[in-house]
Amino acid sequence: MRELVQRVIAAVSAFPDVSAAPHRFGGVEFSLGKVEVGHIHVGNGMVDIPYPRRIRDVLIAEGLAQEHHLLHDSGWITTFVRTDADFERIVSLYHLSYVQKRFRRRADRESDTYQAAVEALPFSDAVKATLQPAQSTDEDVE
Repeated sequence: MRELVQRVIAAVSAFPDVSAAPHRFGGVEFSLGKVEVGHIHVGNGMVDIPYPRRIRDVLIAEGLAQEHHLLHDSGWITTFVRTDADFERIVSLYHLSYVQKRFRRRADRESDTYQAAVEALPFSDAVKATLQPAQSTDEDVE
């Protein structure tokens, strides 16, 4: 499992403008500027990622993640990296968080660059729909 955790850390750290630093509760936190993309607990492979609730709800409904282990009524999700399949899914979940946070403002979400980034995500149309400007507001900034 530790090898998979290290692979996740390397993959997410390679996203443009993402920094990796120790997380206040242990593990590694990934940030885009001052905004947290998510974090991973190295010892047990637990992954925590923040999203707006509308995105979190679809991810949970599709079985891609669970409610956060402590913050049940928040937008946070929890999942674990234990297999190669988990690795791919988790890197995709971090990438979803990255895209959502990189293009936080409505004007950013109307660009061709944003639409291309959303289309490239390996998620269902239901997940991608949560990222569209018509369903998003500047209040999504976290």
